[in-house]
Amino acid sequence: MIIEVNLTTINNLLIKLESSKSMQERAIETDIVLIDIIDFSRLEMSKQLELITFLSQSYRKMIRKLLENSDIPLEKMLQGIIPTGDGFYCILHPKLKGFGPILGLSFNHFSDYIAKEYPYFKGIRVAVHTGKIHQFEDILGQENFVGDGLNECARYVEMKNMVANTVFISDTAFNSLETFLSDHEDFSDLLKKCEFRCSALHTFHDKHEILRNGYLIWMRQGGIISPPKQDWLTPKRKNHAI
Repeated sequence: MIIEVNLTTINNLLIKLESSKSMQERAIETDIVLIDIIDFSRLEMSKQLELITFLSQSYRKMIRKLLENSDIPLEKMLQGIIPTGDGFYCILHPKLKGFGPILGLSFNHFSDYIAKEYPYFKGIRVAVHTGKIHQFEDILGQENFVGDGLNECARYVEMKNMVANTVFISDTAFNSLETFLSDHEDFSDLLKKCEFRCSALHTFHDKHEILRNGYLIWMRQGGIISPPKQDWLTPKRKNHAI
């Protein structure tokens, strides 16, 4: 079948490209949380489908509970979720920069319960990075994301010495977390109650031989922690673990 393209169509495409170029110039700096299912590609197809279906439903319920507890709409917490095949990226709202490591810890804690349902589920690796991304309209006309922040986040999940039930955060994500906790003292107090721990600085070379720096974080008393409440633009609000 031959598709005819007229000048109007070409002009419309050029206008969209110019708009896309303008969007590229306005990079978004925010927290990116990468969930990677351990050894997912090694599972047989039926188990992959069974596991990814259950994980998707379970994480959807978890996110819905977080939103209910904080009384915020989804777009005020997550700007997007990008599937990777064996996991997904969570793109946080820029105003929640610094909450990404806490969300990563919540995902890790919740996955412990899922592991009890599926013996072949070996858990997840979680990496968090504060970086820059660009928003664009994909081939289906839906909002999507691309940028160095996503690629850099993927490098941190490759860290070979990642210990089970920990989250690896980049040095930039660590700085964002410190700022977030200084602005929300109640979250700092809550993490202390959960016996939050942070390792010494880890340094490693990624597969491209680029030097990376980051920290392992974990909670000895795990929990699922909601983001700040509806008036989250104002710091120092009380928060409660689920």
